[in-house]
Amino acid sequence: MLREAGLEVGPGRLADSLTGLDHVELERQDDVYWTLRQTLVSRAEDLERFDRAFRAWFLRAPVAPVMRQPRVESIRLVRKAAEGSRDSGLPQSDEDPKSGFSAEELLRAKDFSELTQAEFKQIQGLMREIASDRPQRRSRRLRPHHQGRQLDLRQLVRSSLATGGDAAQLSFRRRVEVPRKVVALCDVSGSMEAYSRALLLYLHALVGSGRGVEAFAFGTRLTRLTHELVGRDPERALAAASKRVNDWSGGTRIGASLKAFNDEWGKRALTRGAVVLIASDGWEREDAGQVAFEMARLARQAFAVVWLNPLKGHPEYQPLAGGMRAALPYVDRFLPGANLADLQGLAEVLSGIERRHAA
Repeated sequence: MLREAGLEVGPGRLADSLTGLDHVELERQDDVYWTLRQTLVSRAEDLERFDRAFRAWFLRAPVAPVMRQPRVESIRLVRKAAEGSRDSGLPQSDEDPKSGFSAEELLRAKDFSELTQAEFKQIQGLMREIASDRPQRRSRRLRPHHQGRQLDLRQLVRSSLATGGDAAQLSFRRRVEVPRKVVALCDVSGSMEAYSRALLLYLHALVGSGRGVEAFAFGTRLTRLTHELVGRDPERALAAASKRVNDWSGGTRIGASLKAFNDEWGKRALTRGAVVLIASDGWEREDAGQVAFEMARLARQAFAVVWLNPLKGHPEYQPLAGGMRAALPYVDRFLPGANLADLQGLAEVLSGIERRHAA
């Protein structure tokens, strides 16, 4: 009934509500009401819908059904763009004279939790464009370059063979820009259920942007997804990732997951010199102090730490969750991640990182 009313209720929230009901008196209506409201409602605009559903289910009160207006204009524009770009598979930017906005702009501003299956397929091309903007670093090795200042002796000797040993043409080398390592950790717990699929779709595009990208998922445990996200087919990659992750839409143990990452992959120097991207809402079920301790370990090794929170884009959002408050002192840039426009801002931040811990 809550899902029909429009609330985002996943297995993780259901588990929380059942755990809460075990600790209250079920004969008391107020105890049941506040326990379910605390565990199943995350947005202020859903309170009225929850109250209507509670009265209808528990009190058998007659209530009018919730009428949700379909976004006809948005669906029509998206369908028109899809029909006009069958060859490329990407939405075109032809503007509609009535709305003044293109279908692509509508998709960029639409929340990931409201996307349909067809719209998920349409944003795959946009995801690839966004993920192509990677942080850069100067390579340690010298590469041939026409503006270099150091002589390329090997090329100089090789070219002089054609002129009898005379160095008729000078060759130079210089350090060039190469992509920096990126390590991404995505929260797939129940509280992130509405955004996990879209963020993993972005990670798939990020892994496909070139070498030096590692992807992980965490809920109650840490799971490496780099091999599962390799490939051109996003749907197949997401299906493989969902089979690999055993705690999908479950609980949240950010501190324990970060500890597992630091203990195993931090010792392998995976985060040394890398930009670490963490996508999570910051809800921690256990000790928030462990989150702070492990984030400090992570920040000492990483080149920069960027935290992506889908809730941050809301104008009334405040980082009050214990895990989020514990992690913020060690985060270089705190960004929203609820739609494509937010991911575009993330790409601009990543491509602009030039100094250590200066995101």
